Amino acid sequence: MKKNILFIMSDDHGSQAISCYGSNINTTPNIDKIAQMGARLDACHCTNSICAPSRAVILTGKHSHLNGVTTLETNIDSRQPNVAKELQKNGYQTAIIGKWHMGNGGVHNPQGFDYWNIFHGQGPYFDPLMCENGVDVQYSGYSTELVTDITIDFLDKRDKEKPFFIMCNHKAPHRNCIPSPKHAHLYDDIDLPIPETFHDTYEGRSDAVKFNEMSIDDLTDNDTKKPVPDGLSPKQAKEWKYQQYFKDYLRCVASVDDSIGQLLDYLEDHDLMKDTMVIYTSDQGFFIGDHGLFDKRYMLEESMKMPFVVCAQGDIPPNSVIDGMVCNLDFAPTFLDYAQIEKPEYMQGVSVKNLIEGTISQDTWINDVYYRYWTANGEHGVAPHYGIRTKDFKIICYLDSAKDFAGNIIKGQENLSWPQWELFDLRTDLEELNNVYSDSKYQDVVSMMKDRLFELKFQYKD
Repeated sequence: MKKNILFIMSDDHGSQAISCYGSNINTTPNIDKIAQMGARLDACHCTNSICAPSRAVILTGKHSHLNGVTTLETNIDSRQPNVAKELQKNGYQTAIIGKWHMGNGGVHNPQGFDYWNIFHGQGPYFDPLMCENGVDVQYSGYSTELVTDITIDFLDKRDKEKPFFIMCNHKAPHRNCIPSPKHAHLYDDIDLPIPETFHDTYEGRSDAVKFNEMSIDDLTDNDTKKPVPDGLSPKQAKEWKYQQYFKDYLRCVASVDDSIGQLLDYLEDHDLMKDTMVIYTSDQGFFIGDHGLFDKRYMLEESMKMPFVVCAQGDIPPNSVIDGMVCNLDFAPTFLDYAQIEKPEYMQGVSVKNLIEGTISQDTWINDVYYRYWTANGEHGVAPHYGIRTKDFKIICYLDSAKDFAGNIIKGQENLSWPQWELFDLRTDLEELNNVYSDSKYQDVVSMMKDRLFELKFQYKD
């Protein structure tokens, strides 16, 4: 039987802030409920850790260089094929609600959707102007709650004779984080634990990681909502900024979790859960003070790893934990598999249906993910880079100095030689603190990983 598909995605939600992933800073009971009813994927990764490119990969099943959305500044050409179009022409009623973020107007508007109601650009947290099937509509209220309400309204009014595919896309918890009044004072009376790598010195690592503009120290008064108090040492000021910023971040996450609870209740109350595949993910990971950073972009684990929980009654065994390698390139083929539609040749990913249902051994599953971050100049000063992650190792090649929007090299990256390489042994160093690229004991691994990197580069036509 063809499954309904409810795909729920937030923006910048790191798995470290989800309790079923072991969070020590918050609880997310409704996200956890999806994992309890189905599966939690522990090795799901994005191929380009930034909002618009990740969304384009999810929609098209193609890497950034083929779908055309390599950076935030390159909008999608929606005339190309995508998973919504494939589902639509095979009898599904399709909708996308909330964050689109791949351009507004003309060929950049969503295509393949019977109903779309999207923010202009990033969208504000309160009172968003949204574009509903090409017509601007002014809404009043909190964006996370509005996206939920509009999704439920679509479910109420849908054609009950057709299976549905809904992309419910929240803007939260993207900066600058503004909580709903309901959660405005959550965490007021506690101090969040400091991440173990918060005071990372980046010793022995690439210059590309040492010099950027996304350190906790770079958070502004706009991010923290008030200036740093007088009299604090640099270390104390950094920890103060962390507390201020990430409490608001977690408050926004709490609203997303509430939203998921509403949607699950709706499916259960309307006897839809048994026929529906429900997915929760984020468009990439996020540094929650890890390595002393905020934001994403780097191929480091906290940024590259995506949370992914999924349930489908009768298909996915409850409380499953999946450690087979998966990436956002695989989402579209998986949707099609659950819709009993053959994957088209243009899609580069693979369906993970057999993996999450436990009908194939995780030990024999795909063992690597190809990553490329294209942005050469712009916000946050992260150098362009690419690499691969396998179950045991990660190799990263930083290609050139990062530049600001005006084309000026980021301070600290002047007069450096490129490329610069990093290799991490994930068997002993999952926190990626020890670059072993030049270690004599790892030269066979370096050679193996480079060979595989170039094989995948060729395979994916990059």
